Amino acid sequence: MCVVYLLLRLAGFLALRRNTSLLLLTLVLAGTGERLWLGFAPKYLETLGAGVFIIGLFDGLQTLLGAVYAYPGGWLTDRWGQRRSLLCFAGLSVVGYAIILFWHHWLALLLGAFLFLAWSTLSLPATFTVIATSLKAHQYTMGVGVQSLVRRVPMMLGPLVGGWLVTHFGWDRGIHYALLGCIGLGISAAVFLSFLANPESQGSPGNAGGPAPGVVSVVKSFSPALRELLVSDILIRFCERIPYAFVILWAMDHGGVNAQQFGILVTIEMVTAMLCYIPVARLADKYGRRPFVLITFIFFTLFPLSLLGAANFTWLAVAFAIRGLKEFGEPARKALIIGEASPALRSRTYGAYYLIRDCVVTTGSFLGAWLWSISPQANFIGAAICGALGTLWFWRFIRL
Repeated sequence: MCVVYLLLRLAGFLALRRNTSLLLLTLVLAGTGERLWLGFAPKYLETLGAGVFIIGLFDGLQTLLGAVYAYPGGWLTDRWGQRRSLLCFAGLSVVGYAIILFWHHWLALLLGAFLFLAWSTLSLPATFTVIATSLKAHQYTMGVGVQSLVRRVPMMLGPLVGGWLVTHFGWDRGIHYALLGCIGLGISAAVFLSFLANPESQGSPGNAGGPAPGVVSVVKSFSPALRELLVSDILIRFCERIPYAFVILWAMDHGGVNAQQFGILVTIEMVTAMLCYIPVARLADKYGRRPFVLITFIFFTLFPLSLLGAANFTWLAVAFAIRGLKEFGEPARKALIIGEASPALRSRTYGAYYLIRDCVVTTGSFLGAWLWSISPQANFIGAAICGALGTLWFWRFIRL
């Protein structure tokens, strides 16, 4: 009885419910599959003959689809419910992996991205909605924190396994084995999603009594706090996106690490992030979320600067630890979005927020490719300037 009581208390502390627990399990399965190979995609594109601007285009496509898919993902979640929409997104991602597996060309990655990114992009509003409908308002940050913690498990394990596959089997066979793992894990995730309880199966409140509001109406419903957060978030995501696709090139071509060592660097990043989530989520729910978001934005800014002097594994490990610390207040930022969203337009509010943010930030990938063609140093300094502007904007907002 004592053990059961302790487990129940732990579940309550971590904001675990039936739906959130099933969601966490599917996030591990689908996320591990994605991370088996996606972090190595820029280098894989290079081995397939793609140039720097094709690599930038692939990175930009990830951001653009994250934007374009966000609102339809929210709309489908409101219309179909959580379970049905998530199953659809998981199925699309499996088809995308299959395209890349059977077509050995860099163009396959560009075309397959429209499908294999369905899970990570279309499902985001649905995962937020699962938290919002399963938990009380004072548990939002903890719910997002546990979800973020669990998301980092595949981000840690995937690159380790993927790096081992590439190191031992080469880029061609190694990536293909990783894609087979993606397909198997994606199918397993869909099986567990089928057990998800769907509280919205009767329709979303936003649909009652008239036609569903369009994206313009949803954006107009944004609170002033949500709009201020969106502006600062856009600037910070420029800081992240400008060097994003080129970090692996810097680490392997300038830092002298191999694919397996790069996987270890990503593990350092993920472990650092995971150590922050639960204690920070608890403190943010108790004392307020905005100061923790500000600290997060500072670490976003410091990461590209830390890469400037990282010319060996040791200094790269320091840089990746700083990159992990940029997740310090991410649960608090997402909880701010959840808290500011209207319950009647919840999924579509998340979708519209990410639609605007990522549509703008998509240009950061092309800006990053242009800056990289000048020099890696220009890329990193440009990213840090964007991060500093975003941090100052948010600091001004919380000072008002």
